Amino acid sequence: MSNSENSRTYPTRPYLAISAAIFREGRVLIVRRARAPAHGLYTLPGGGVELGETLEEAVIREVREETNLDVEPLALAGYRQAIARDGAGRIERHFVILPFAARWIAGEISLNEELADAQWLEPSALSGLKTTDGLAQIVAAARERVGASS
Repeated sequence: MSNSENSRTYPTRPYLAISAAIFREGRVLIVRRARAPAHGLYTLPGGGVELGETLEEAVIREVREETNLDVEPLALAGYRQAIARDGAGRIERHFVILPFAARWIAGEISLNEELADAQWLEPSALSGLKTTDGLAQIVAAARERVGASS
């Protein structure tokens, strides 16, 4: 991402981000964040949309940067809003996240410094993990979209 992470702290506006529920042989790729936001939580790979970039281009770029995988974004799978307040009630972070259903095309996982772990899991295995809010619902919606596009 071209902007520093600090520029996303105490923002004057929400930031647009994408994520990808990537499916390979019926399993979805779940990653654990190595730093804020969502440090230590399992979630989907993704990040901020850059100026001049389409949502699909952002999905492809962010997934490649974080995991070294090549993917094909298929369809939106919903949306999430992440608003974090500090102890004084001020908005510390505000993201609007557009998760995509995506299909694995090529590559093997090689994590960057933003991620601590990655696993290809059956969607039903998410219930045993500490995840970001709504992850299971987004994965279920994405799985439907992947099935519909096959």
